[in-house]
Amino acid sequence: MLPVSVAADPVGVLTLLVAISGGIGLGTVSGLVPGLHANTLALLLAATAGSVPGPRVYVGAAMLAAGVTHTFLDVVPALSLGVPDPAMAAGALPSHRLVIEGRGREALRLSALGSAGAVVLAVPLAAPVTWLMVRLYPPVTAHLSLVLGAIGALLVLSEPDWIRRVGGMLSLGASGGLGLLTLDASVASALPVADVLVPVFSGLFGAPVLLAAIEGEGVPPQADPAVTTPRRTIAVLATVGTCCGAVVGYLPGVSSAVAATLALGLTSQRGPRAFVVTTSGVNTATAVFALFALVVFGDPRTGVLVALDRASVPLALPSLLAAVAIAAAVAAILVPVLGDRYLRTVGRLDPARLSVGVLVGLVGLSALFAGPLGVGVFGAATLVGHLPPITGCRRATLMGVLLVPLAL
Repeated sequence: MLPVSVAADPVGVLTLLVAISGGIGLGTVSGLVPGLHANTLALLLAATAGSVPGPRVYVGAAMLAAGVTHTFLDVVPALSLGVPDPAMAAGALPSHRLVIEGRGREALRLSALGSAGAVVLAVPLAAPVTWLMVRLYPPVTAHLSLVLGAIGALLVLSEPDWIRRVGGMLSLGASGGLGLLTLDASVASALPVADVLVPVFSGLFGAPVLLAAIEGEGVPPQADPAVTTPRRTIAVLATVGTCCGAVVGYLPGVSSAVAATLALGLTSQRGPRAFVVTTSGVNTATAVFALFALVVFGDPRTGVLVALDRASVPLALPSLLAAVAIAAAVAAILVPVLGDRYLRTVGRLDPARLSVGVLVGLVGLSALFAGPLGVGVFGAATLVGHLPPITGCRRATLMGVLLVPLAL
């Protein structure tokens, strides 16, 4: 049976709500700050959990609320600045096309619908999917290299012509080599936790776009927020994202970024709106399914759940699922409210100064979370990140940075 506990007293419920509210605040900050991830904040919270008064379940609720909120709001800087969080990286360029067309406000709402749909689907599906994965887990993990290899092949072969396929192979291979050299590197950090993924993903997906944007015209005026995609199509895309999130939520070492890459390959012919809905759904669904995987298998699958495990948080499902549901409901409202303001503010700023400022910030974050080596990793990742625009292939092939090391 799954271990559960219910907070029955009013003071406990109020304290839980305060903890969830704090987590939503942390997730909002990490979601809106380019290059910062909720995993990092959760690990920092775990490092200080011993000094937090009250039961550890409140710390866990705050961590989960932060993680779920982040999966909603990380689309905002990805749309506005082109500096995605790892799980949003696969959908960054398609979302930019919507912004250039003046449909950024619609893209925000599509993302919120994709993430919200994933929560609505993932919670009731978690029990049957967990039952299924308990039985499929051994053969899938035994052939994990083949699964990841198939995802990489799908990315390359779905390119429209052979020139771009060759470019995709180069991009996949170069980013994979970067991952092999850097992901297990010992890095120093000025903080209690180090995170080499900050310079890796900021360099691969953020810096090349920002360097190109220095000569650009910035965010154009955005049209009305009306969603033009039919509801049934959104539901189908959210379901695809949820299913992809379910796959990686139970697999050790496979992040939602890999699931987003798989979803991107499956929806590559359906346009940028499909990318936004599906990758947002993947990101959020992974957070939900990984919680059930932790309860059943005992191993944390995401950075937030690693922090939860390190803080010795009891797995009280009612309280933790309440954190997920409340954070999702609040974040679905925050995405269009804060996202519209974010787009307007960025649109008023000089694109050259904004791009340079964000680049400097990314170098600073790389140094903060990975020390001097992090700055070097950021530079190397930036060079590799220029391969897709040079060869014309999709930037999603840069997800070789995770696929290749995991497959090997």
